[in-house]
Amino acid sequence: MNVIVANDYKEMSQTASQMIEEQITEKPDSVLGLATGGTPLGTYHELIKGYHEGRADYSLLSTINLDEYVGLAPEHPQSYRHFMDQHLFRLINIDLENTHIPFGKTEDLEQECSRYEKVIDQIGPPDLQLLGIGENGHIGFNEPGTSFDSETHIVHLTDSTREANARFFESMEDVPTKAITMGIRSILKSRKIILLASGERKAEAILQLIQWELDEQFPASSLKSHDDITLIVDKDAYKKVQRKG
Repeated sequence: MNVIVANDYKEMSQTASQMIEEQITEKPDSVLGLATGGTPLGTYHELIKGYHEGRADYSLLSTINLDEYVGLAPEHPQSYRHFMDQHLFRLINIDLENTHIPFGKTEDLEQECSRYEKVIDQIGPPDLQLLGIGENGHIGFNEPGTSFDSETHIVHLTDSTREANARFFESMEDVPTKAITMGIRSILKSRKIILLASGERKAEAILQLIQWELDEQFPASSLKSHDDITLIVDKDAYKKVQRKG
């Protein structure tokens, strides 16, 4: 695991965006695996800035997103499709037909999981997958206890994960209880992985990631089995590792 320690969130985001732009320059028709949430927002901001400055062309790019809430239509303001459209896709020159996100409003969840896994295999797997990490070590919506052999599946979101996402909804009751997510095996198909972490709230998770052996109770530990992973953290997220060191 390659570890890059940035001074702050902005530098972390700039470093990640530079790596993504290098990937696109090297292979214009790359497949990117993308994540939602607060952590990658800065990276997306930097990618948009880079696009307007002529550093990257997204016209041949395809994307595969990690997950989507069950029950939310794509146009719902808290759906991950809406998030990606608002914060990245509609602000660069990507063909929206080449952007792939699970369909959370489906009536047949198992069929949607099967369909999406086929998308990953037929279009991807991602040349580069961007990830965040939850305070309990989840990646995507793969909560502690998820099998490392899992592919795209339905998850029941833990209270801690729903509470972490409640700030995006009007009330806790509005936060979905289930999601469709790429599984651990799905994620590990990626050729390269970038894991981002920022802030003191992620410090314990990063310490556990560095210290733990492979353990399904800490899903992010599965990344240690990957051949090409880069951890980009800011100083606040890495402080507990430095103290132990």
